[in-house]
Amino acid sequence: MVVKKKTAKVEALVLDEQKLQLLIASLSVDGAEHGVRHVAQTLQSCLELTDPVQQIQLIKKAGTQLEALNEGEPDGVLLEACLHTLSLVYTSLQAKNPLRRAIASALSSVPAWLLERAVTSLCVCLSDCLSTSSSDQHPRIVDTITACLDGFVIGERCINKLLPEVLQFLHKGLSEYLQQNSGLAGRHIAQAQLMQSCLAAVKTSMLVIQRCQESISASLQPEQSHCMLEDTLSSLLGCYTHILTDEEFIQSVQSTAGMAVVLLIRSVMGCGDEVAAVVNSLLCSSAQGFDSAPQWLRLRCEGLCSRGRPPGVSLYLCHGALAMLSWKGSLPGPQWEQLLLLVPNTLLGLDVSIKESSTAMVVARVLTLWSSAALDCLQGEQQSCPALLQQSLRGGSELQQHLLEHIYSHWEHPLDGVRHQTRTLFRNLLLLHQHTTQSTSDPSRDPYIIELTHSLLGLEWHMRGKYGSLGCLVELYGAGYLLDIQPQLPSRLLGLMGDQTLAPYASDLLERLFVSHKTQLAGEAAAEEDWMERWHQTWVTPLLQVLCRARLDQTTYILDYFLPKLLRCSPSSLAHMVQALQDTPPCSTGPSGSRGALGALMTCLRAARAQGVVPPTEEGLWGGLVPLPLLQQALIHKHDQVRMDALGLVCESSRSTEVLTSQEMDLIRHFLPPNLNSQSPGVRQQTVSLLKKLLSRMKDSAVLLQKRRSQERDEEQRDRDRHTLHLYKEFLCWLCESLMEVLLPGASFSKCLMSLHLLCLLGQIFTFSTGPDVFALGEVVTWEHAQNVLYCVASNFLEVKQLASTLLRQLPPSAVGLQVPGRMCCVLQAALDLSTSTRPFDSVTSAHLLNLLLHQPHLSQALLLCAQEQGIDFQSSPQPPQVYKTDITELNALAVIRFLLDCLESEVSRAESSLLQAAASFPLYGRAHCITAVLQHLNTESLNHTEQWRCLVSELIAVCYSMSDVVSPVVQSSSPEGLIPMDTDSETSAGLQRILQEIQPRDTNDFFTSARELETHSEEGNTHKPPSLNTGGEGYRVTAQMVLVCCWRSMKEVAMLLGQLCQSLPLHYNKRDTDTHTHPGLITEEQVEGVGLYFRQQLLQSRHRGAFELAYVGFVRLTDMLCRSGSQALQQLPARWLSEVLEEVKSSDPSSKLCATRRSAGIPFYIQALLSSEPKSSSCSLLKMTMRELIALAMPSEDKNTDSSTVPQVHALNILRALYRDTRLGENIIPFVSEGMQAAVLGFTSPVWAVRNSSTLLFSTLITRIFGVKKGKDEHSKKNRMTGREFFTRFPALYPFLLNQLEEAAATVESDSGRVKLHPSLFLLLLVLSRLYPSPMDGSASPLGLAPFMPFIIRCGRSAVYRTREMAARALVPFVLLTQVPSTIHTLLKELPLEPGPQIQQNHIHGTLLQVLFLLRSYQTDSHRPPPAGNGIGEALCQRMWLASRQNSCLVTRGAFLDVLVCLCRPRVSLLEDSEAADLRRGALSILMASELVTSSPSPPSSPWWPGSTQYLLSLARLALSDSLETPDLWGGPQLSNQLLQSLLLCPEYEVREETLQEVLRRLQKEEESKRPQWLDETTLSNLTSLALHETHPQCLAKVLSVLSVLSSGCGLQWRDGAQTMSQGEVLLHLLALTQRSAHSVELHCAALTLLSQLVVQLVTSNPQGASAVTCLAQWGELVCSCCSEEQPEEVKLAAAKVLVTCTSSVLSNPHLPLGLSTTVSLWGSVFKLLQDEDQEVRDSASDFLCNVPATLFDTGVSGVSVCPPAALDSGVGLLCRLFELWGQVPAGVLALTEWLLGEEGGGEEAEEVSSLDEDFLFEKGDLNLWAEPVQWVKLLHRHLDSLILVLKKSQAPYFTDPDQLHQIHTLTTQAEAQAGSSKQALDALPALPQYSCTMEHARLLLQHQRATLVLDLLTTLK
Repeated sequence: MVVKKKTAKVEALVLDEQKLQLLIASLSVDGAEHGVRHVAQTLQSCLELTDPVQQIQLIKKAGTQLEALNEGEPDGVLLEACLHTLSLVYTSLQAKNPLRRAIASALSSVPAWLLERAVTSLCVCLSDCLSTSSSDQHPRIVDTITACLDGFVIGERCINKLLPEVLQFLHKGLSEYLQQNSGLAGRHIAQAQLMQSCLAAVKTSMLVIQRCQESISASLQPEQSHCMLEDTLSSLLGCYTHILTDEEFIQSVQSTAGMAVVLLIRSVMGCGDEVAAVVNSLLCSSAQGFDSAPQWLRLRCEGLCSRGRPPGVSLYLCHGALAMLSWKGSLPGPQWEQLLLLVPNTLLGLDVSIKESSTAMVVARVLTLWSSAALDCLQGEQQSCPALLQQSLRGGSELQQHLLEHIYSHWEHPLDGVRHQTRTLFRNLLLLHQHTTQSTSDPSRDPYIIELTHSLLGLEWHMRGKYGSLGCLVELYGAGYLLDIQPQLPSRLLGLMGDQTLAPYASDLLERLFVSHKTQLAGEAAAEEDWMERWHQTWVTPLLQVLCRARLDQTTYILDYFLPKLLRCSPSSLAHMVQALQDTPPCSTGPSGSRGALGALMTCLRAARAQGVVPPTEEGLWGGLVPLPLLQQALIHKHDQVRMDALGLVCESSRSTEVLTSQEMDLIRHFLPPNLNSQSPGVRQQTVSLLKKLLSRMKDSAVLLQKRRSQERDEEQRDRDRHTLHLYKEFLCWLCESLMEVLLPGASFSKCLMSLHLLCLLGQIFTFSTGPDVFALGEVVTWEHAQNVLYCVASNFLEVKQLASTLLRQLPPSAVGLQVPGRMCCVLQAALDLSTSTRPFDSVTSAHLLNLLLHQPHLSQALLLCAQEQGIDFQSSPQPPQVYKTDITELNALAVIRFLLDCLESEVSRAESSLLQAAASFPLYGRAHCITAVLQHLNTESLNHTEQWRCLVSELIAVCYSMSDVVSPVVQSSSPEGLIPMDTDSETSAGLQRILQEIQPRDTNDFFTSARELETHSEEGNTHKPPSLNTGGEGYRVTAQMVLVCCWRSMKEVAMLLGQLCQSLPLHYNKRDTDTHTHPGLITEEQVEGVGLYFRQQLLQSRHRGAFELAYVGFVRLTDMLCRSGSQALQQLPARWLSEVLEEVKSSDPSSKLCATRRSAGIPFYIQALLSSEPKSSSCSLLKMTMRELIALAMPSEDKNTDSSTVPQVHALNILRALYRDTRLGENIIPFVSEGMQAAVLGFTSPVWAVRNSSTLLFSTLITRIFGVKKGKDEHSKKNRMTGREFFTRFPALYPFLLNQLEEAAATVESDSGRVKLHPSLFLLLLVLSRLYPSPMDGSASPLGLAPFMPFIIRCGRSAVYRTREMAARALVPFVLLTQVPSTIHTLLKELPLEPGPQIQQNHIHGTLLQVLFLLRSYQTDSHRPPPAGNGIGEALCQRMWLASRQNSCLVTRGAFLDVLVCLCRPRVSLLEDSEAADLRRGALSILMASELVTSSPSPPSSPWWPGSTQYLLSLARLALSDSLETPDLWGGPQLSNQLLQSLLLCPEYEVREETLQEVLRRLQKEEESKRPQWLDETTLSNLTSLALHETHPQCLAKVLSVLSVLSSGCGLQWRDGAQTMSQGEVLLHLLALTQRSAHSVELHCAALTLLSQLVVQLVTSNPQGASAVTCLAQWGELVCSCCSEEQPEEVKLAAAKVLVTCTSSVLSNPHLPLGLSTTVSLWGSVFKLLQDEDQEVRDSASDFLCNVPATLFDTGVSGVSVCPPAALDSGVGLLCRLFELWGQVPAGVLALTEWLLGEEGGGEEAEEVSSLDEDFLFEKGDLNLWAEPVQWVKLLHRHLDSLILVLKKSQAPYFTDPDQLHQIHTLTTQAEAQAGSSKQALDALPALPQYSCTMEHARLLLQHQRATLVLDLLTTLK
């Protein structure tokens, strides 16, 4: 693609008339010499022209003429005039005008003899500019000075000549800017412009000083006396200093000022050691190094060294020193060396003191700059680099250590830029190390690099900084080095590709690794084959394993990030991949949920095709690699991603004009029908995106083919091209028709969405033209098609409405037919009716319809007709005969808005008298929504009828206010949801009482529980007579919910309408500088301010969340507009409103109108909107001021809990919460996190509940803000944690605060007294601390180390509160480094008592044991290295074994000790040596054998009601299970393990039985081998079967049945009840009864059903013929069918689906029909029901039935593959038809399918019930299945029935001889006739255009009618 270069904007020269005439006159002097005369004429013509491009050409011509002048020609006045003209024009031009460049070129080309005069001429003009300019001309002149120094020799000489004047001018400009800045608070646009001007001035002054260095040095010679230049430079330095120390300036200006300071010092003092001395002193903020500086410079510098200067000054000076001093080669002296080492230390000192993320970004950038400067120094001659410097920069030095710590605390920073700079710094540090240690180039011999590599590889993989650092090691030392250390690295990294946050990092590292590895291998290798095979083994083999075996969601990003890079690196590897995958059988799937070999093959081919590695199709084979049937199979595969990859392979191509083959089009035909109805938004998005690529390729290749046809001489080639275009047209017509035909009433949401998306694409790419176009798709669109699209606008889904509206504008108008007057009136009337509907989404439909009609020329006549019919007095403005299309839209919009406004005004006045009537029959919000929608579709910047619009806007604003007045009493009441008035305020109360009075029924006060009838004729003498409604005798039903919905939606629409008016309409205002000049617009400043005050009132007083959240949306639109408006008054409003509301919050108390409950209702929203309108790039003064005030309010005050302090505190905490949550404030809020956290923690100590509640909410928001949104279900996932160093570096103020708070809290937990003292904030502190962990990279002497916290956390484990002890144990884990775990555990164990005694504190013991347990668990999951020998843990435990025995009376600590034993006795990563572990096991075993579990003589404390008894028994059970199931060999052999298992299964405590069964089940599922494990002997089996017969606890019973399911799946199982053996029939009957009565417990129901079905399958398989004799099989069939019904829980349907899949081959497709025909057909019906279930998992599970169908029943060669549910449904019905033939039951089959086609009976009564419900409960949803499509199911059945009847006709025998069948036909006919009649009658009774007014009812009746007529047709054929 060729990208057009952005051209500069050329503006014509603009001079004032007087100057222009003078110049022209000066150039028209007669009688001059020939050459100069030509120049003058050219310039004269140039000045007279107004076209800028011609002016440039003439200036160039004048330049050529000047160059040709020779010295002999007299230097007349005319030549002076020419030079003066060019100079004057040059200095008058605006910035960035190309004309200036042309003049510079012309002046530069003057001959040498003329040069001085040219310089003089330019000097005069420039000097004139500098001296006479006004302040608004400053930016232009600054730009002119910059232009003079931009490669323009004459300009540069001129600046040198005028140096003092230029510098004075720049100083004057800067001084003015500094003064102006203080007066611009709150005016963001003006402030931003000022910052830009200031930045330009500083940059230009630096440029001048750099270019005029010689002049400056000459003027400042020491022998010269005091000169004016000194004063000017001193003043400039003063300006720079001011900018540096004033925090109101944005960073870019301050940073540039820092560079300017250093540059100026360098210019004055040269490049010797003195410069470095002065800069050193500036950085250290001491005046010692200034001795060598001149007096004036010393004074200024001392001013910069003041004590209280902001920390940023040092930062910007460091940046200046690095950028403005030269560091290349050897350093001039020791001061430079000192400066080079001082800079990083200064920057690292800032790490902790800075808060803003943007400043952290600058620090990171400057550190990287420093590392580059240090590299530059070292890259000179090695000998010249001082030893001290070399030593300081070497790896392992103190400075390197500090820099690495900086890297580790910033590599996870939220800003990308900081992370990127950190990575570059790390790379530079490695290079510095390389340069300072030249001796060792081999990394494996460098101890520093080896240690660094090991510590990096030992880090957690969720740390993103790890990847970049490893990448740097790969870059510098090669991949081989890392792979030698960790060979598993490729698979480890591929395993991380499923995590979206890590995938980009992992793939970058992988790319560096495999590219580097390939280069290394190629360099080392001799034989080509060999090394490539090794490379494939390392990189391709693990990739294929992951693709085939891993779950799909884990491999999503491999295709996006990894595969393309691998194929780019080695295109030839594709053949290897395909070969390896095709060697795996294509139908073999991996574990469930993986894509299998077929999916992996598609993924690889897709990536290769997109990269251009696969050639286009050859006959029969895809790229010569894959058989086409395989590809067809992949396109309808069960897994979404496999289908998407296959589609990507067809659609994506590296060439945009590659011609589509007929095979590709056939594949799309195969793919589309089953894939249109996808529930997954991701899949829909990918499908549309891929088909867009295909259609675009089709379009581009079609253009190429047409072009080729017109040029091609070869007749054959032309024919081929013509044929291809014909195929294209056929395909596009098929696509268009297929998509249009599915948009029937009743089509599912997902199918409509996908079809409309694709049709819109067709419209965009090919257009629906009906003319002589190549494809002419408009001809395919019939009237019916277009009407179906029009009815899609009535869909309940917003996206479908929007797409349908877009598509209707693309379709041919003749097909849509809206221009037909009758049709237009009909649609318009429907739209107007919908705008007063009580269903909220109807108003959206109405808005879409009105917007469609806006473009119709005769809309105003239709509006007049509607007005007359409804008796509305409506006058539309007459349309002129000749109007443009845009004008039609504007006039129509005016008319529609005027009509809606008139209706709304009358409805508002009626609502004022009766809100109840409004809620029931004309809720106001619909009209307002339509007005907003019409305004949104107008281009308001180019409206012609401004006067009409102004009147309309005023009326609209007025009606909004009246509408709000009507409904606001409800949403502002203290209890809007229930409308129970509690307000004391008399105004609100009066309004509410009136509404309630009106709603209250006559007899009872049950309004809130039952609906209220508004009757049209009320009894005489009734005092509360409801207003009579002209509804023709129809009663309305109204509930409180309806009234509330009417009110809050009306408030919402008012807010949206007002927001739209303010945001989109041009503003009418006076420009302040010249009051006479007005900017014309449609909405005035006063109106905007009024709207702002309205929003303020709504947000501060509404109580209903819907109302204030939506008012906020409107208010945000307004604040955005205020900030960007040209009006000075409006720009200052946000600041004013903000200070007012903060004052109101400060002074609020319980009597205040501000709502202190409901999280402060709308107040946080109000403040949020005002703050987020402040531009991000500004200095954020409003945010800083607000946060300071709020934090002061949120902190606990001295006058602790008076109302006057707690109410503002609650508000402040709630507002802070909203601000920390607001993503638009972004990183600007981070500096205030520390204070917020302090306020939240201290708020917990308040005695007032409201303060504590708000503090909790604020605390949870801050946890999310700091540690990120929870990335998984695991609360303690390492992904949401941070190293202590990173946390305290980013929030340094929290270090002392948390430490002090923890110390205070830990002092209160001593439980010796027996009294529970709970410190309020202890829980919060432990929660925060448990999110931190030490980095293995932390230095031991780290100032922000976590060590000081440890003793206090350990102490918290003594608390008397169980939860606190647990939290303390969890919080301790992260604080202990892995290497210190053994010693810490040993220390903790030593604290436990050696023997029982009276002084023992069980809480201490329990807290300590929990800490040991948590440390052990974390060590076992994280550690991969052997523990240090002789750590003393085993010995310490053996000495304290009494804690687990009966000597210890506390069951809780006994259980905890047992858990520790379980942890240590497991053979995984153990902290003990084998002998110690064996001793410990012996001790544990003796305790186990003496315990209550085995001896069955419970000691008093372990009786069930004793505290902790269950916990203790479970701990015992875990120990026994570890013995009996996990490692019986290590304990006491199988004999003992069986005895223990028996005790566990017979234990009276159900918790123990459940735990045991759960573990048994887990072990069985894990041990997949067919032979039974040794612990499963006959006794255990007998115990299990009798448990299944007698267990009473449902969970335990479910687990037993699951265990037996696993056991009986392999082989037959002998069921015993005690000594008695049961027969198969008895077992079946028992299980059947159990399943039937267990529906109350889903888990049990599913387990029983699964086991029962397994036994049924075994019975049928062993004896197919005799099975029918078993009576209970029919009952089993009924049971399975009932489990498939729609209302069953998802788990039950999943279990039923699995049952049906397993019995497909043995029962459903058995040729012997073991269950009889009717039961088998019912089961097939259940399969089809599940395939249309709403739940995706159920459908997917059911679609597996095809894998178990015998291959003989398939027509095609491919069988036994999972396909997507729609394809499975189609195949399933076809399969059933073939089975009817096989069973010889075709007539019965035809009748069964005909019954299905007719559907269930009834529906009329149900429907009435539904519609009446609809009025009562606005938001009640019935059981809607949004996925199933009865319409398509009916079509599919009809198609298969047709083919089955053909089979019937081919057989010569009579069809139906059985009298039952004949009776059935008769019944079916009667039913179908009745259904056809009733549905036709009901359809006729519906109102006009029922598709809009009663969409669901219409679709339902239409389907009923279609079913009945199809059945009647079929029955007629049969007769």
